[in-house]
Amino acid sequence: MKINIQPAQGKLGILIPGLGAVATTIIAGVEAVKKGISKPIGSHTQMGTIRLGKRTENRNPKIKDFVPLASLDNVVFGGWDVFSDNVYESAMNAEVLEPGLLFAVKDQLETIVPMKAAFDKNYAKNLTGTHVKTGTRLDMANELMADIQNFKEKNGLDRVVVLWCGSTEIYYEASDVHSTLAKFEEGLKNDDHLIAPSMLYAYAALKLGVPFVNGAPNLTVDTPALIELAKETKTPIAGKDFKTGQTLMKTILAPGLAARSLGVRGWFSTNILGNRDGLVLDDPDNFKTKEVSKLGVLEDIFKPEDNPDLYGDIFHKIRINYYPPHGDNKESWDNIDIFGWLGYKMQIKINFLCRDSILAAPVALDLALFIDLAKRAGMVGIQEWLSFYLKSPQTAPGLQAENDIFKQLIKLENTLRYLMGEDLITHLGLDYYDDVFANQ
Repeated sequence: MKINIQPAQGKLGILIPGLGAVATTIIAGVEAVKKGISKPIGSHTQMGTIRLGKRTENRNPKIKDFVPLASLDNVVFGGWDVFSDNVYESAMNAEVLEPGLLFAVKDQLETIVPMKAAFDKNYAKNLTGTHVKTGTRLDMANELMADIQNFKEKNGLDRVVVLWCGSTEIYYEASDVHSTLAKFEEGLKNDDHLIAPSMLYAYAALKLGVPFVNGAPNLTVDTPALIELAKETKTPIAGKDFKTGQTLMKTILAPGLAARSLGVRGWFSTNILGNRDGLVLDDPDNFKTKEVSKLGVLEDIFKPEDNPDLYGDIFHKIRINYYPPHGDNKESWDNIDIFGWLGYKMQIKINFLCRDSILAAPVALDLALFIDLAKRAGMVGIQEWLSFYLKSPQTAPGLQAENDIFKQLIKLENTLRYLMGEDLITHLGLDYYDDVFANQ
């Protein structure tokens, strides 16, 4: 049975808190694609295909031709930032994309001027915001709601999604103010500083029924209060933390080791990064938030409690170092100590010279387009099927996350098939063979 999905009519607004390197790379990239200057490499919604039916049917359409996604030609960008630079200026400062490409879309980028950000320096101590809102938590939440509504009206938009591309906040755990929506809203009135800035954006969006995606490891919508609000307003949410770089490699390699029952004694990971994200993560409290997000990946894939002989003594260490000369060009090193037949030791070493925002931009774009699809399909609350793109996937309370990227892709594709009334694919394949079972 095909799900009733509202058509992607009119314009889709993508509002982004944090118009830094990742956000400007998304926006400039989409504008370049619209002009035919570049192709959306890395975007599964734009470049990926999906198998339908049996292998013998040879039906493999592009995803964008299979499900009713918003067209890039109908996407309008906006956002908030702690600095007042327009998107062209911010993109030039980020030094991710070449000046020639940026100049080709300069007119489009210069029109996108950030709104003042909801900011609390206590949550990002290495940032000094100069373009920020003032007032209580409630004041800022109300201003953010007004910003969203004004943006939608001014641009003649049919729909809006909010996509967090802001900095990683300091590590904090859910407390009483996050336990119910009533307590959260009372906390807003009391200007409770346990409510982080990212939560203000999420609250404002969800209160208006606008989908929210969390691209950082912050707690944000992964709290009972905001999950309750998402269900109350029938709004989809997704998080946490865009899966790029080193963690992407882990979710590709670790499932292969586990599939072949090869043991792992240790996995040491270190990174150098010089953009604004690297500066923020240079503070130990902010790094801890990222560390927790990264550390859980291997545990979820290897499941040491189920495989103690192979993974029971694994030592997993992560380091991120701020190194300004590299800018957005992240470099990561992994040393992996593995063992095979009869316990004989081996090693794997990975040196990944990647571009952080180049990897993150298509992930963020896909999440925005898919969360809009989820809203139009009447999907509510946590969208675990989007975990394919996320480092620390948000799941239902008590449900262990699935971090194997190949299983995540199966989940994503089967969700799309389900929405469109196509058969789910299990890859069993026995129906291609008549004589699999003897004497049956």
